[in-house]
Amino acid sequence: MKSIFSVLPFTLGTILCTPLLAQTTWPDKPVRIVVPYAAGGTTDFAARQVARKLTEQTGQSFIVENKTGASGTIGSNFVAKSAPDGNTLLTNDTTYAMLPAIFKKLPWDQASDLIPVTTLAVTPVVLVVPAQSPFKTVADLIAFAQSHPGQLNFGSGGAGSSTHLSGEVFEKEAHVAMTHIPFKGAGDAMLALMGNQVDVLITASPTAIPVVNGGKVRALATTGDKRLSGLPAVPTFKEAGLPGFVVMNWFGLAAPKGTPVAVVQKLQQEVVKAMMDPGLVERFAQQGAQPGGLPSAEFAALVRKETHAWSAVARAAGVKPE
Repeated sequence: MKSIFSVLPFTLGTILCTPLLAQTTWPDKPVRIVVPYAAGGTTDFAARQVARKLTEQTGQSFIVENKTGASGTIGSNFVAKSAPDGNTLLTNDTTYAMLPAIFKKLPWDQASDLIPVTTLAVTPVVLVVPAQSPFKTVADLIAFAQSHPGQLNFGSGGAGSSTHLSGEVFEKEAHVAMTHIPFKGAGDAMLALMGNQVDVLITASPTAIPVVNGGKVRALATTGDKRLSGLPAVPTFKEAGLPGFVVMNWFGLAAPKGTPVAVVQKLQQEVVKAMMDPGLVERFAQQGAQPGGLPSAEFAALVRKETHAWSAVARAAGVKPE
């Protein structure tokens, strides 16, 4: 797997190169942040952490609302069709870049009906197995899967989700064949893993770290160049003998097309301010997440790049658009 899934670097220099804060009265009433997945997943975690800081900074309530279903398309379409006044926002993630590969037609234009505002976080992914699993290392898992094609299954947060296609990438890099079991969200997939309903799950670090450290599941490896501070005993995939598996997940905010530029700029700047809060940085770090804050144009470029890359993965995996 090439580094095509490596995300753009998030540096203070990049963040501070954004335009000066535009003059606007926004927000002048409560703002709804729609998470298109169930509560308990990483997208929900990132949204709630940032919403809390935005509420503190602006004096207006930023309220997180979960609108789940259809790999995030229900919530995404709701925001895309909402008034472009900055009062209804979407927290999207890597799965958003995968949607054109898994749906023949979306009810909104994925490329233009939502404006990428800024990133919230970038996280490694973690391969986890049930606490009672016989597999103690990635090598153990691969050896068994290669000798028993199709016998193991892996869970995901839905067909075409980042957890699904990450599993497909793992199969390709490890030269194994497993059976895909989709659920309604990453949180549900994790519950299924904890209940021994699935054998493997590859999910973002904030979803994995609490349950790994709680002894409810076992982590075999993480992506990234170095071990996570929250999982210091867990090797990277490079250390585990699978250096080609380099998937990372991003999470961001988007607004309906037509949202005033001044509102987009102010929202991006408020997120940048939130990302400089030591408490938020520490909470993100505990979950293996790097704070975001990319300017809108750079985030839009990242979404285009990821959409192209994941479409290639989906085609290679034989994922048929529905």
